[in-house]
Parts: sequence; C-alpha cells; structure tokens
Amino acid sequence: MRAMAFATTSGPDTLSLVERPIPSPGPGQVLVKLGAASLNYRDLLIAKGGYRSRQKQQDLVPLSDGAGRVEAIGPDVTNFKAGDRVTACFFQDWPAGRASERAMESDTGRAVDGMLQEYRVFPESGLVATPAHLSDAEAAALTCAGLTAWSAIVRLGAVQPGDTVLTQGTGGVSLFALQFAKIAGARVIVTSSSDEKLARAKKLGADHGINYRDVEAWGQAAKDFVGGDGIDNVIELGGTETMKQSLIAVRPGGTLSLIGVLSGATTGNVLLPFIVSRDVRLQGVTVGPRDDMIRMNQAISAAHMTPVIDKVFPFEASADAYRHLASGTHFGKVCIAIGNA
Repeated sequence: MRAMAFATTSGPDTLSLVERPIPSPGPGQVLVKLGAASLNYRDLLIAKGGYRSRQKQQDLVPLSDGAGRVEAIGPDVTNFKAGDRVTACFFQDWPAGRASERAMESDTGRAVDGMLQEYRVFPESGLVATPAHLSDAEAAALTCAGLTAWSAIVRLGAVQPGDTVLTQGTGGVSLFALQFAKIAGARVIVTSSSDEKLARAKKLGADHGINYRDVEAWGQAAKDFVGGDGIDNVIELGGTETMKQSLIAVRPGGTLSLIGVLSGATTGNVLLPFIVSRDVRLQGVTVGPRDDMIRMNQAISAAHMTPVIDKVFPFEASADAYRHLASGTHFGKVCIAIGNA
C-alpha cells in the first residue's frame, strides 16, 4: 500500500511516498481503507519534530485525523462489519470519563504512525460510525478539531441558549465552535484579521465580527457588543498575544476555554487578577473521549451540520497541504484525499 512518511521530522519537504505492507486485523481489531485525512496545527509542529517529548523522529506516517471504510474485521469485533463507514478517534484509548496519562499518550501520528496511508488497523474501540451525510474528508475533520470544539462548547463549556461565545479566527476549531454554539442557541462573536473571512463567518451564523487588526482593544469591543458583563465562553486559540484581550472580554464567572497557542506558549502577559478576582474559570481543552465523539456525531446528524472544508489536496500533494495550512490563508479545514474522499 501507499503511505506518506517523513524521512526525518525537519519539515514537509522530507515527506515522501513509501510502500508499506497492508496490515491484517487481529482479535478485536478493524482494518480500514482510509479515504481522507485532515491536518491540524499540531501537525505543523510534528513535521518539525517539536511536538511534545515522545515523538517518532524518523519514518513517521503523520496525521491523527482520518476516515474511510471498513475493509475487514478480526475475531471478536461486534460493532463494525466490512463496508461500514468509520472515523478514527483522536485518542485511541480514551473511551469515556476522565482523562488519564494512558489516554493522553494514545494519539496517533506522533509516537505511532497515523492516517496518511491507504490502510490502517485500529482497535474496535478506536473508531466511531461516520455520519451518513458526510464525505470522508468532512468526517476526517471531526477527529481533532470537531471534538475539541464540541468539548469547549458542550462537554466542558456547558453553553446554554442565550449565552455569548467568542471564538478566535476562522480555522477548523473556531468554525466548529461557531457551528456548535449556534446549535446550542448561543450568540457568537468571531475575531479575524480579514474582513472577507468575517463576512463568510457571518454567513455561517456568526452574530458579530471584529477585525483585531483594526480594533486593537477587541476584548473591550466584544464586551461592549453584548452590553452586559461580558462573554460567557471565550474560545482561546491564540495564546501569548491574545490572552490579555480574552481576559478583558470574559464575564465574571465566565469560562476561558484554552485550546491553542498559535501566537506563543508563554503566559507572561496573563493578568492573574482578571482570573482570581472575577471568578473566571481557565479551562484547558484536549479533544475528548470516544463517547463524546459519538454524541457529537449524533448532534451533527440531527442538525445535518456540515464541516467547513477549505481545500482537499490529492495524496501526492500532501506536502502542499502542510504549506497551505502554514500560510494561514485557509478558512476551515485543510484535508488530503487518500481514496475517493
């Protein structure tokens, strides 16, 4: 079978086509013919060998997000059969409940090979059924970005009708947060440096957009828009450069859902009194368990929601997909077609 692998993790230029044997499923395992994969910001870091300490540094097949069709099943598999459409879970060993160290180490495309290959074996518990109305590329977008946003809005954020959510930018997580917040009955504010992207976000249901290049004090601007105490749930994706404005925007007793560090991972400009004296909850969000992915997919099916896909690259142009994501020009998810996505 064909696979894309990094000769060394020194950037997308070392990604090349390799041949690997098609694996066979053992007891409790499922062989999936992958149709599509999607990229996340973490994949840019992994490509450079800079994501967490335990990372495979040579011959790594990357990407955590993939969807396809069951090719074969091993003994004792009861939930899937050949021909079923399935989507991979980000954490292969976090079925439900609280996270654990073991669960946090069960992601793919980092220490173990990921999705950028034609076939892959999964434990039965590492897959969920794909919503019927989604393509493989759309389903692949759900694995990390979709479930992360779901956790920030629903599992941990507990957003209620009438709440206001602020989400930063127009990448995959942010647009999923917009869509889930609207399903929950919330108002949504989106920030971006592009008026064109803000206009597109409004077509998806955003109630207000703020160009943070034009409005430097966008935290106060967001607070002024709601005409009250502030934002109920701020989806914090920027990190170093955005945290101060997020803390200005969030209401007393509100939640700051910390997901990304796109502008840096240090916290030197965090104003601790904004957290301590205003009863603000700083909530880290790391994807989520399998049972929440099932619930998310049920909500997506009921609402007939479609993930926003910016572009689908052919398998042979996988390195170009990395470059496109790194450019920051995307609106929604960047995907790679492995089969008929």
